[in-house]
This record gives sequence, structure tokens and C-alpha cells, in this order.
Amino acid sequence: MKIKEILSTGLQGGTPEGGWSDELEQDDCVHTLIAVVTDEGLVGLGSVFTNHELVKSSLSILKPLYENENALEPERVTEKLRQNMFWLGRGGSITHTISGIDIALWDLLGQATQQPVGRLLGGRFRDRVKPYASLLMEEPTKLRQKLLQLKESGFQAFKIGWGEFGRKNRQVDEAIVSAAREAIGPNNWLMVDAGGSDAFWSQGYKWALQTAHMLVEYDVYWFEEPLKPDALGDYTLLRKTAPLPIAGGEVLTRRQSFLPWLEEGAFDIVQPDVTKVGGITESRRIAWTAQEKGIKFIPHGWNTAVGLAADLQLASAFADTDLVEYIADSPYVDGIVAQPWSLDEDGMLPIPDTPGLSIQLNSEALAAYVSNTDFINCLL
Repeated sequence: MKIKEILSTGLQGGTPEGGWSDELEQDDCVHTLIAVVTDEGLVGLGSVFTNHELVKSSLSILKPLYENENALEPERVTEKLRQNMFWLGRGGSITHTISGIDIALWDLLGQATQQPVGRLLGGRFRDRVKPYASLLMEEPTKLRQKLLQLKESGFQAFKIGWGEFGRKNRQVDEAIVSAAREAIGPNNWLMVDAGGSDAFWSQGYKWALQTAHMLVEYDVYWFEEPLKPDALGDYTLLRKTAPLPIAGGEVLTRRQSFLPWLEEGAFDIVQPDVTKVGGITESRRIAWTAQEKGIKFIPHGWNTAVGLAADLQLASAFADTDLVEYIADSPYVDGIVAQPWSLDEDGMLPIPDTPGLSIQLNSEALAAYVSNTDFINCLL
């Protein structure tokens, strides 16, 4: 089975707020879908956390390397792409684009072998996983209402992030966290994401340590991105001194970029994003290294339905990956799939065991967010 062509389309019109200082608008494109079309008619789906114009340019550069390649060898093919792109820079938009190709090739391998991707990764440790509803922080009254609605819909784990946290004063920070804990109750999980990868993040180690002591009073499970994304030394020190787990890694790409962070012990929980880091192949290798060093692997998942499908398969293949991120109210997650996800009575998300990524997009719903009709037609 050969790669015939790779199609891409940006998602626009329903882009959720990102919490960034330069806030996203609905028509901004930060997510791109990939379709790897084969000469035997099978189509694999991938997702890229990158603007479509950058993905299109990357695909044009990569085309001589992937055209007519074996569509059933995701690890070899994407490593070929990575190795031949070092001269254009390591990481960045080309690596993001390779992520989408890799995800789609694993989807194809699963379809061809009639196996879920998780089983192809070595075996399924679980058939369901706890999703945490991921939402942006707002002033306490609005945040409380949103959390109550999500709790009513069945979620039992929640992550609040960005917004005014760390950007005004400690009283505001604590008021937000207090309202969140009150809304979800004492028995549900709460995580806090400071959003330290935002442009010109101003907080440092001492703020992070003091804030960590405040968060532990509210039984926060982990503290995510409390520092600037390149502050390896401060992260390493914070992990040793903070009274709760420290999480991060979503902005890193390539397994090699993660090595110093894992070797130095900068994280309790490492969060590669499958749609950025190099795909399922790279995520698995990062997770293996993390396992050996006693670091938990929980994928970052602020992306799309296809990204979530990949994260579910990864979660099935790692014994201690017991959580997946689920963006609350994103049309690119629940609004473009033929069969929306649903939580069971325990607040868990079933992990499908049908072939590949076990995802089917709703072409009619997708048409509201994409302009490439060829992409939609290849799904029919």
C-alpha cells in the first residue's frame, strides 16, 4: 500500500479561545487536519497544531520524501522525514506537520490490520480512561457556573488554566482556585495551568513555589506550566521543592528536546502534544523514556477530535496514563465527528477497539469549518 497523496485543510470558524495574551478569534486557524490517501483507497487521518499555510508549505517540501512511500510503516517513514529535514531546522512547523502524517499512517496501519492503534503499540492496558475537562479561567462567578455545568454532564476531573491567573495578584489567583474547588466538590480532581508559555510570562521560581503551597491547600493534583518554557533549571528546582506534582512539556518538539528535561527531573508529569511533537511515534518514545525515570506521561490535548482519538489510543498503551485532556465545548472536538464521545456512569471515556484511530468525521459538519472540498470528498 503506497501513499498516493496527502491532503490538508485548516479549521476556521469555530476556533475556541486559547487564553493567549494575543487572543484567538473564531476565524483564526491554529489547527489543520491531514488526510493520507493511499493507492488502495484507504484514508488515514491526522491532526496538526499549526496554521494551515505553514502545513501546506511543509507538505510541499516533504512531498518528494513521502510520495509513493509504504503507507504501512509509520515509524520508518516519519523517521525518514525527520532525518532529511535537519537542514531546515529541528522542530517547528515541519515537525508539527510530520506529526499529522505520523498519526494518519498509524491510522492506516490499524485499518489495514483490522486492529486498534493501541494494540499495535504493544497492547491495551485499559479500555477506558478518565477525561479531564479543560477550560480557561474566568472571574470566579462565571468559572463556577461553567464547572457546575461540566460536573452535571458527568466529568469528575477538571483543569483550569490561563486567564488572569498569575497576571494580577495572589488574591485573584486564590479566589479563582477556591471557587473552582467549591464548584466541583471535595472528591473530584482539580488541576491548575498557569500558562507560562504565554508571550512575556513574567512570573519566576519564587512566585511558582509560593503559588504551589497555596494550590496544595485546595488539593490541586498538579501545577502545569508555572514557569517560562525554557527555564529548565527553575523547573528542576521547583519539582524538588514544590509540595505537589509539576507538569509541562507541551511546547517542546522532537524526542531529543525532551531528553534534558527528563534526565534532569524537571517534571513529575510530562505532556507532549501528539499533534506537535512528531506524532504517535515520537510520543511513544518520549513516554518510554519518562517511564524509565519514574515520570508520568499524560498527553497534552488542546487540539482536535483526531488528536483526542490519538491520545485515547496512547492512553490505552501505557499502564500509568490514566488521564486524557478534553477541551470543553470545542466544535473541533465534538462538532466534527460522526459519533460524539460520551462519558460512562463513572465519568470515564471508553477507548474504542475498532481498527485504526476508530474515528469517523462527519463530512457535513466539517464543511462548516473547512474550505478544501477535496479533503471532504476523500472522506466520502
